[in-house]
Amino acid sequence: MPAALVVGLGRSGRAAAALLRRRGWDVVALDSGAAPGAREELEPLGVDVRAPSAEPVAGVGLVVKSPGVPGEFAPVAAARAAGAAVWSEIELAARELPNPVIAITGTNGKTTTTELTGHLLNAAGRPAVACGNQGTPLTGLVDVVDPGTWLVVECSSFQLEDIERFHARAAVLLNITPDHIDRHGTMDAYRAAKLRIFETQEPGDLAILPAPLRATGAAPARRLAAHAGVPDAAAWEEGGLHVARIGHIIDWDEVPLRGRHNRENVMAAAALAAHAGLTGPEIAAGLRSFRAVPHRLEPVGERGGVLFVNDSKATNPDAVLAALDAYPERVRLIAGGRAKGTPFGPLATAAAGPVVHAYLMGEAGPELAEAFAAARVPHAVVPTLADAVRAAADDARPGEVVLLSPACTSFDQFGGYEERGDAFRAAAREAGAA
Repeated sequence: MPAALVVGLGRSGRAAAALLRRRGWDVVALDSGAAPGAREELEPLGVDVRAPSAEPVAGVGLVVKSPGVPGEFAPVAAARAAGAAVWSEIELAARELPNPVIAITGTNGKTTTTELTGHLLNAAGRPAVACGNQGTPLTGLVDVVDPGTWLVVECSSFQLEDIERFHARAAVLLNITPDHIDRHGTMDAYRAAKLRIFETQEPGDLAILPAPLRATGAAPARRLAAHAGVPDAAAWEEGGLHVARIGHIIDWDEVPLRGRHNRENVMAAAALAAHAGLTGPEIAAGLRSFRAVPHRLEPVGERGGVLFVNDSKATNPDAVLAALDAYPERVRLIAGGRAKGTPFGPLATAAAGPVVHAYLMGEAGPELAEAFAAARVPHAVVPTLADAVRAAADDARPGEVVLLSPACTSFDQFGGYEERGDAFRAAAREAGAA
Protein backbone atom coordinates (compact mmCIF):
# COMPACT_ATOMS: atom_id res chain seq x y z
CA MET A 1 0.00 0.00 0.00
CA PRO A 2 1.47 3.42 -0.94
CA ALA A 3 1.88 6.09 1.66
CA ALA A 4 -0.83 8.59 2.53
CA LEU A 5 0.05 12.23 3.06
CA VAL A 6 -2.00 14.33 5.49
CA VAL A 7 -1.43 18.06 5.02
CA GLY A 8 -2.48 20.37 7.84
CA LEU A 9 -2.44 19.17 11.43
CA GLY A 10 -5.33 20.94 13.07
CA ARG A 11 -8.19 18.92 14.55
CA SER A 12 -9.36 17.43 11.27
CA GLY A 13 -5.86 16.61 10.03
CA ARG A 14 -4.91 14.80 13.22
CA ALA A 15 -8.16 12.81 13.15
CA ALA A 16 -7.58 11.89 9.49
CA ALA A 17 -4.01 10.75 10.16
CA ALA A 18 -5.14 8.57 13.07
CA LEU A 19 -7.87 6.97 10.95
CA LEU A 20 -5.52 6.21 8.09
CA ARG A 21 -3.09 4.51 10.46
CA ARG A 22 -5.93 2.37 11.85
CA ARG A 23 -6.69 1.32 8.30
CA GLY A 24 -3.10 0.20 7.71
CA TRP A 25 -1.69 3.11 5.71
CA ASP A 26 1.84 4.38 6.10
CA VAL A 27 1.18 8.03 6.95
CA VAL A 28 3.29 11.11 6.57
CA ALA A 29 1.72 14.16 8.21
CA LEU A 30 3.05 17.64 7.67
CA ASP A 31 2.16 21.19 8.48
CA SER A 32 3.79 24.43 7.43
CA GLY A 33 3.57 25.56 11.06
CA ALA A 34 4.67 24.03 14.33
CA ALA A 35 1.35 22.14 14.81
CA PRO A 36 1.41 22.11 18.64
CA GLY A 37 0.51 18.73 20.10
CA ALA A 38 0.47 16.87 16.78
CA ARG A 39 3.78 15.09 17.31
CA GLU A 40 2.83 13.90 20.79
CA GLU A 41 -0.56 12.66 19.57
CA LEU A 42 0.44 11.02 16.29
CA GLU A 43 3.97 9.68 16.59
CA PRO A 44 2.95 6.97 19.12
CA LEU A 45 0.52 5.73 16.43
CA GLY A 46 3.34 5.37 13.92
CA VAL A 47 2.72 8.57 11.95
CA ASP A 48 5.76 10.29 10.47
CA VAL A 49 5.15 13.89 11.61
CA ARG A 50 6.98 16.64 9.75
CA ALA A 51 6.21 20.05 11.21
CA PRO A 52 7.08 22.67 10.33
CA SER A 53 7.64 21.54 6.75
CA ALA A 54 6.56 22.51 3.25
CA GLU A 55 8.62 19.93 1.36
CA PRO A 56 6.96 17.57 -1.16
CA VAL A 57 6.82 13.87 -0.21
CA ALA A 58 7.65 11.18 -2.78
CA GLY A 59 5.71 7.94 -3.26
CA VAL A 60 2.35 9.24 -2.11
CA GLY A 61 -0.83 7.59 -3.38
CA LEU A 62 -3.34 9.65 -1.40
CA VAL A 63 -3.39 13.18 0.00
CA VAL A 64 -5.89 14.22 2.66
CA LYS A 65 -5.92 18.00 2.74
CA SER A 66 -7.15 20.08 5.66
CA PRO A 67 -9.57 22.95 4.86
CA GLY A 68 -7.00 25.66 5.49
CA VAL A 69 -4.54 24.26 2.94
CA PRO A 70 -4.77 25.60 -0.63
CA GLY A 71 -4.45 23.19 -3.53
CA GLU A 72 -1.39 25.10 -4.74
CA PHE A 73 0.57 24.26 -1.57
CA ALA A 74 3.75 22.59 -2.86
CA PRO A 75 3.36 19.14 -1.24
CA VAL A 76 -0.26 18.89 -2.44
CA ALA A 77 0.48 20.11 -5.95
CA ALA A 78 3.46 17.79 -6.33
CA ALA A 79 1.52 14.72 -5.17
CA ARG A 80 -1.40 15.54 -7.45
CA ALA A 81 0.95 15.98 -10.42
CA ALA A 82 2.42 12.54 -9.64
CA GLY A 83 -1.03 10.97 -9.83
CA ALA A 84 -2.09 10.89 -6.18
CA ALA A 85 -5.76 11.27 -5.27
CA VAL A 86 -6.50 14.42 -3.26
CA TRP A 87 -9.40 14.24 -0.81
CA SER A 88 -10.77 16.50 1.84
CA GLU A 89 -11.11 15.07 5.34
CA ILE A 90 -14.89 14.73 4.91
CA GLU A 91 -14.35 12.66 1.74
CA LEU A 92 -12.11 10.25 3.63
CA ALA A 93 -14.73 9.94 6.38
CA ALA A 94 -17.58 9.46 3.90
CA ARG A 95 -15.88 6.35 2.56
CA GLU A 96 -15.76 4.86 6.06
CA LEU A 97 -19.12 5.89 7.56
CA PRO A 98 -22.43 4.19 6.67
CA ASN A 99 -24.43 6.82 8.54
CA PRO A 100 -27.15 8.99 7.00
CA VAL A 101 -25.79 12.48 6.32
CA ILE A 102 -27.34 15.95 6.33
CA ALA A 103 -24.95 18.53 4.84
CA ILE A 104 -25.10 22.29 5.33
CA THR A 105 -23.13 25.02 3.60
CA GLY A 106 -23.45 28.72 2.84
CA THR A 107 -21.52 31.92 3.35
CA ASN A 108 -23.30 32.64 6.62
CA GLY A 109 -25.51 30.72 9.01
CA LYS A 110 -23.83 27.32 8.62
CA THR A 111 -22.97 26.73 12.25
CA THR A 112 -26.31 27.87 13.65
CA THR A 113 -28.21 25.75 11.13
CA THR A 114 -25.99 22.73 11.79
CA GLU A 115 -26.36 22.97 15.54
CA LEU A 116 -30.10 23.65 15.26
CA THR A 117 -30.70 20.67 12.94
CA GLY A 118 -28.75 18.37 15.24
CA HIS A 119 -30.70 19.72 18.21
CA LEU A 120 -34.06 19.11 16.50
CA LEU A 121 -33.16 15.51 15.76
CA ASN A 122 -31.79 14.77 19.22
CA ALA A 123 -34.70 16.48 20.97
CA ALA A 124 -37.06 14.23 19.02
CA GLY A 125 -35.18 11.08 20.01
CA ARG A 126 -33.30 10.60 16.72
CA PRO A 127 -29.61 10.34 17.62
CA ALA A 128 -27.56 12.94 15.74
CA VAL A 129 -24.09 14.50 15.90
CA ALA A 130 -23.36 18.02 14.67
CA CYS A 131 -19.90 17.86 13.13
CA GLY A 132 -17.63 18.96 10.30
CA ASN A 133 -16.39 22.50 9.87
CA GLN A 134 -17.98 23.59 13.17
CA GLY A 135 -15.38 21.74 15.20
CA THR A 136 -15.91 17.96 15.44
CA PRO A 137 -13.94 16.27 12.62
CA LEU A 138 -15.97 13.76 10.65
CA THR A 139 -13.07 11.30 10.60
CA GLY A 140 -13.04 11.38 14.40
CA LEU A 141 -16.47 9.72 14.37
CA VAL A 142 -15.37 6.66 12.35
CA ASP A 143 -15.53 3.52 14.53
CA VAL A 144 -17.19 5.63 17.24
CA VAL A 145 -20.79 6.48 16.36
CA ASP A 146 -23.60 4.00 15.87
CA PRO A 147 -24.35 3.47 12.15
CA GLY A 148 -27.91 4.72 12.62
CA THR A 149 -26.84 8.09 14.02
CA TRP A 150 -27.55 11.06 11.76
CA LEU A 151 -24.45 13.09 10.94
CA VAL A 152 -25.25 16.78 10.50
CA VAL A 153 -22.18 18.09 8.71
CA GLU A 154 -21.24 21.73 8.35
CA CYS A 155 -19.31 21.98 5.07
CA SER A 156 -17.02 24.81 4.07
CA SER A 157 -16.17 25.60 0.46
CA PHE A 158 -12.63 24.43 1.21
CA GLN A 159 -13.88 20.99 2.30
CA LEU A 160 -16.21 20.68 -0.69
CA GLU A 161 -13.41 21.40 -3.19
CA ASP A 162 -12.05 17.89 -2.82
CA ILE A 163 -15.00 15.49 -2.53
CA GLU A 164 -15.92 12.60 -4.82
CA ARG A 165 -18.37 10.26 -3.05
CA PHE A 166 -19.48 12.37 -0.09
CA HIS A 167 -23.27 11.98 -0.22
CA ALA A 168 -25.96 13.83 1.72
CA ARG A 169 -29.54 12.59 1.93
CA ALA A 170 -30.45 16.20 2.57
CA ALA A 171 -28.31 19.23 1.76
CA VAL A 172 -28.73 22.99 1.86
CA LEU A 173 -26.84 25.95 0.45
CA LEU A 174 -28.20 28.70 2.69
CA ASN A 175 -26.85 31.73 0.85
CA ILE A 176 -23.84 32.81 -1.12
CA THR A 177 -22.17 36.22 -1.02
CA PRO A 178 -18.53 37.22 -1.65
CA ASP A 179 -16.19 35.48 0.79
CA HIS A 180 -12.82 33.71 0.67
CA ILE A 181 -12.03 35.44 -2.63
CA ASP A 182 -8.43 35.57 -1.45
CA ARG A 183 -8.41 31.75 -1.62
CA HIS A 184 -10.81 30.89 -4.48
CA GLY A 185 -9.75 33.75 -6.74
CA THR A 186 -13.19 34.48 -8.21
CA MET A 187 -16.80 34.44 -7.12
CA ASP A 188 -17.52 31.84 -9.80
CA ALA A 189 -14.96 29.46 -8.31
CA TYR A 190 -16.33 30.02 -4.81
CA ARG A 191 -19.89 29.32 -6.00
CA ALA A 192 -18.81 26.20 -7.86
CA ALA A 193 -17.15 24.82 -4.73
CA LYS A 194 -20.31 25.38 -2.71
CA LEU A 195 -22.54 23.72 -5.30
CA ARG A 196 -20.52 20.51 -5.13
CA ILE A 197 -22.50 19.64 -1.99
CA PHE A 198 -25.32 18.43 -4.28
CA GLU A 199 -23.26 16.50 -6.86
CA THR A 200 -23.78 12.98 -5.55
CA GLN A 201 -27.42 13.34 -4.53
CA GLU A 202 -30.10 10.99 -5.81
CA PRO A 203 -33.66 11.82 -6.95
CA GLY A 204 -35.21 11.08 -3.55
CA ASP A 205 -32.80 13.31 -1.65
CA LEU A 206 -33.53 16.87 -0.56
CA ALA A 207 -31.59 19.77 -2.14
CA ILE A 208 -32.31 23.31 -0.91
CA LEU A 209 -30.60 26.31 -2.49
CA PRO A 210 -31.35 29.91 -3.44
CA ALA A 211 -32.99 30.76 -6.76
CA PRO A 212 -31.93 30.86 -9.53
CA LEU A 213 -29.15 28.38 -8.69
CA ARG A 214 -29.77 24.77 -9.67
CA ALA A 215 -28.61 21.65 -7.87
CA THR A 216 -25.69 19.87 -9.50
CA GLY A 217 -26.92 16.32 -8.74
CA ALA A 218 -30.09 14.32 -9.40
CA ALA A 219 -32.21 15.84 -6.61
CA PRO A 220 -34.59 18.62 -7.70
CA ALA A 221 -33.90 22.10 -6.35
CA ARG A 222 -36.14 23.22 -3.47
CA ARG A 223 -36.41 26.78 -2.15
CA LEU A 224 -36.86 28.68 1.09
CA ALA A 225 -39.28 31.59 0.81
CA ALA A 226 -40.29 34.60 2.89
CA HIS A 227 -43.87 34.18 1.67
CA ALA A 228 -45.43 31.28 -0.18
CA GLY A 229 -48.93 29.91 -0.33
CA VAL A 230 -47.59 26.36 -0.61
CA PRO A 231 -43.97 26.09 0.56
CA ASP A 232 -41.49 24.40 -1.74
CA ALA A 233 -39.20 23.40 1.13
CA ALA A 234 -40.15 25.85 3.90
CA ALA A 235 -41.65 29.34 4.13
CA TRP A 236 -42.77 32.05 6.53
CA GLU A 237 -46.44 32.78 6.03
CA GLU A 238 -48.67 34.89 8.27
CA GLY A 239 -45.95 35.17 10.92
CA GLY A 240 -45.28 31.46 11.15
CA LEU A 241 -43.09 28.67 9.84
CA HIS A 242 -44.60 26.35 7.25
CA VAL A 243 -42.86 23.22 5.95
CA ALA A 244 -43.73 21.33 2.78
CA ARG A 245 -46.13 18.40 3.28
CA ILE A 246 -46.55 19.27 6.96
CA GLY A 247 -47.99 22.78 7.07
CA HIS A 248 -47.80 25.29 9.91
CA ILE A 249 -45.16 24.44 12.51
CA ILE A 250 -44.73 27.39 14.88
CA ASP A 251 -45.19 31.17 15.18
CA TRP A 252 -42.04 33.28 14.85
CA ASP A 253 -42.39 34.84 18.32
CA GLU A 254 -42.05 31.36 19.84
CA VAL A 255 -38.58 30.84 18.33
CA PRO A 256 -35.76 32.12 20.61
CA LEU A 257 -33.44 33.43 17.85
CA ARG A 258 -32.96 37.07 16.88
CA GLY A 259 -32.73 38.56 13.41
CA ARG A 260 -34.20 37.99 9.97
CA HIS A 261 -31.21 35.88 8.96
CA ASN A 262 -32.19 33.36 11.62
CA ARG A 263 -35.54 32.85 9.91
CA GLU A 264 -33.60 31.42 6.99
CA ASN A 265 -31.63 29.19 9.35
CA VAL A 266 -34.83 28.00 11.05
CA MET A 267 -36.57 27.32 7.75
CA ALA A 268 -33.63 25.27 6.52
CA ALA A 269 -33.24 23.28 9.74
CA ALA A 270 -36.96 22.52 9.88
CA ALA A 271 -37.03 21.31 6.28
CA LEU A 272 -33.94 19.15 6.80
CA ALA A 273 -35.40 17.67 9.99
CA ALA A 274 -38.72 16.96 8.26
CA HIS A 275 -36.86 15.10 5.51
CA ALA A 276 -35.24 12.99 8.25
CA GLY A 277 -38.73 12.02 9.46
CA LEU A 278 -39.63 14.50 12.20
CA THR A 279 -43.24 15.53 12.67
CA GLY A 280 -44.50 19.10 12.99
CA PRO A 281 -44.94 18.93 16.78
CA GLU A 282 -41.45 17.45 17.18
CA ILE A 283 -39.91 20.27 15.14
CA ALA A 284 -41.84 22.91 17.08
CA ALA A 285 -40.77 21.50 20.44
CA GLY A 286 -37.12 21.44 19.34
CA LEU A 287 -37.26 25.02 18.08
CA ARG A 288 -38.67 26.27 21.37
CA SER A 289 -35.86 24.65 23.38
CA PHE A 290 -32.92 25.77 21.19
CA ARG A 291 -30.46 28.42 22.30
CA ALA A 292 -27.96 30.41 20.21
CA VAL A 293 -24.60 28.80 19.59
CA PRO A 294 -21.43 30.25 21.15
CA HIS A 295 -19.74 33.05 19.19
CA ARG A 296 -22.81 33.77 17.04
CA LEU A 297 -24.86 36.67 18.45
CA GLU A 298 -24.12 35.30 21.91
CA PRO A 299 -24.98 37.66 24.80
CA VAL A 300 -22.10 37.33 27.27
CA GLY A 301 -23.09 39.84 29.95
CA GLU A 302 -24.53 43.20 30.87
CA ARG A 303 -23.23 46.17 32.82
CA GLY A 304 -25.28 49.22 33.73
CA GLY A 305 -27.81 48.65 30.97
CA VAL A 306 -25.12 47.94 28.34
CA LEU A 307 -25.33 44.52 26.65
CA PHE A 308 -22.13 42.79 25.45
CA VAL A 309 -22.65 40.44 22.47
CA ASN A 310 -20.08 38.00 21.06
CA ASP A 311 -20.44 37.51 17.30
CA SER A 312 -16.85 36.42 16.71
CA LYS A 313 -17.92 33.94 14.03
CA ALA A 314 -18.96 36.86 11.78
CA THR A 315 -15.84 36.67 9.64
CA ASN A 316 -17.18 38.51 6.57
CA PRO A 317 -19.10 41.77 6.04
CA ASP A 318 -22.42 40.08 5.21
CA ALA A 319 -22.40 38.30 8.57
CA VAL A 320 -21.98 41.68 10.27
CA LEU A 321 -24.95 43.05 8.32
CA ALA A 322 -27.02 40.20 9.74
CA ALA A 323 -25.84 41.10 13.24
CA LEU A 324 -26.78 44.75 12.75
CA ASP A 325 -30.21 43.59 11.60
CA ALA A 326 -30.58 41.73 14.90
CA TYR A 327 -29.36 44.77 16.89
CA PRO A 328 -30.55 47.73 14.82
CA GLU A 329 -30.00 50.56 17.32
CA ARG A 330 -27.23 52.11 19.44
CA VAL A 331 -24.41 49.69 18.63
CA ARG A 332 -20.77 50.14 19.54
CA LEU A 333 -19.21 47.87 16.94
CA ILE A 334 -15.87 46.12 17.36
CA ALA A 335 -14.53 44.93 14.00
CA GLY A 336 -11.26 44.00 12.38
CA GLY A 337 -8.71 41.24 12.13
CA ARG A 338 -7.33 39.79 8.91
CA ALA A 339 -9.26 40.75 5.75
CA LYS A 340 -10.30 38.17 3.15
CA GLY A 341 -10.39 40.30 0.04
CA THR A 342 -14.00 41.48 0.35
CA PRO A 343 -14.77 45.23 0.24
CA PHE A 344 -15.85 47.02 3.42
CA GLY A 345 -17.69 49.92 1.77
CA PRO A 346 -21.20 48.37 1.85
CA LEU A 347 -20.75 47.41 5.49
CA ALA A 348 -19.67 50.93 6.44
CA THR A 349 -22.66 52.41 4.60
CA ALA A 350 -25.04 50.07 6.44
CA ALA A 351 -23.36 50.88 9.76
CA ALA A 352 -24.11 54.59 9.36
CA GLY A 353 -27.53 54.06 10.95
CA PRO A 354 -27.19 51.66 13.87
CA VAL A 355 -23.52 52.14 14.82
CA VAL A 356 -22.84 55.07 17.15
CA HIS A 357 -19.11 54.32 17.19
CA ALA A 358 -16.83 51.66 15.68
CA TYR A 359 -13.63 50.35 17.22
CA LEU A 360 -11.44 48.96 14.44
CA MET A 361 -8.59 46.62 15.32
CA GLY A 362 -5.89 44.42 13.91
CA GLU A 363 -4.41 44.19 10.43
CA ALA A 364 -7.61 45.36 8.73
CA GLY A 365 -8.15 48.28 11.10
CA PRO A 366 -6.78 50.97 8.75
CA GLU A 367 -8.68 49.57 5.75
CA LEU A 368 -11.90 49.48 7.73
CA ALA A 369 -11.23 53.00 9.00
CA GLU A 370 -10.99 54.29 5.44
CA ALA A 371 -14.38 52.80 4.59
CA PHE A 372 -16.01 54.03 7.81
CA ALA A 373 -14.60 57.52 7.31
CA ALA A 374 -16.08 57.65 3.81
CA ALA A 375 -19.47 56.66 5.29
CA ARG A 376 -19.05 59.22 8.10
CA VAL A 377 -19.35 56.64 10.85
CA PRO A 378 -17.54 57.71 14.05
CA HIS A 379 -14.66 55.36 14.64
CA ALA A 380 -11.26 54.80 16.19
CA VAL A 381 -8.40 52.49 15.23
CA VAL A 382 -7.12 50.45 18.17
CA PRO A 383 -4.31 47.85 18.28
CA THR A 384 -6.04 44.88 19.92
CA LEU A 385 -9.39 43.39 20.88
CA ALA A 386 -8.71 44.10 24.55
CA ASP A 387 -8.14 47.78 23.73
CA ALA A 388 -11.39 47.86 21.74
CA VAL A 389 -13.46 46.32 24.54
CA ARG A 390 -12.02 48.70 27.14
CA ALA A 391 -12.72 51.74 24.97
CA ALA A 392 -16.23 50.62 24.03
CA ALA A 393 -17.09 49.78 27.64
CA ASP A 394 -15.87 53.19 28.82
CA ASP A 395 -17.86 55.01 26.14
CA ALA A 396 -21.10 52.99 26.25
CA ARG A 397 -24.31 54.36 27.70
CA PRO A 398 -27.37 52.48 29.06
CA GLY A 399 -29.42 50.94 26.27
CA GLU A 400 -26.43 50.44 23.97
CA VAL A 401 -24.88 47.21 22.72
CA VAL A 402 -21.16 46.49 22.59
CA LEU A 403 -21.03 44.10 19.66
CA LEU A 404 -17.99 42.12 18.54
CA SER A 405 -18.76 41.34 14.90
CA PRO A 406 -15.38 41.47 13.17
CA ALA A 407 -16.04 41.05 9.40
CA CYS A 408 -12.57 39.45 9.29
CA THR A 409 -10.77 36.29 10.28
CA SER A 410 -8.95 36.17 13.58
CA PHE A 411 -5.61 34.88 12.38
CA ASP A 412 -3.67 38.11 12.80
CA GLN A 413 -3.93 37.90 16.60
CA PHE A 414 -5.73 34.65 17.50
CA GLY A 415 -5.72 30.97 16.59
CA GLY A 416 -9.38 30.99 15.54
CA TYR A 417 -12.71 32.72 16.01
CA GLU A 418 -13.38 30.66 19.17
CA GLU A 419 -10.24 31.99 20.83
CA ARG A 420 -11.18 35.53 19.78
CA GLY A 421 -14.71 35.12 21.15
CA ASP A 422 -13.39 33.74 24.43
CA ALA A 423 -11.05 36.73 24.71
CA PHE A 424 -13.99 39.09 24.12
CA ARG A 425 -16.01 37.32 26.80
CA ALA A 426 -13.11 37.61 29.27
CA ALA A 427 -12.55 41.30 28.43
CA ALA A 428 -16.26 42.04 28.86
CA ARG A 429 -16.23 40.44 32.28
CA GLU A 430 -13.09 42.38 33.18
CA ALA A 431 -15.03 45.51 32.22
CA GLY A 432 -17.76 44.55 34.70
CA ALA A 433 -20.25 42.67 32.52
CA ALA A 434 -22.04 39.84 34.27
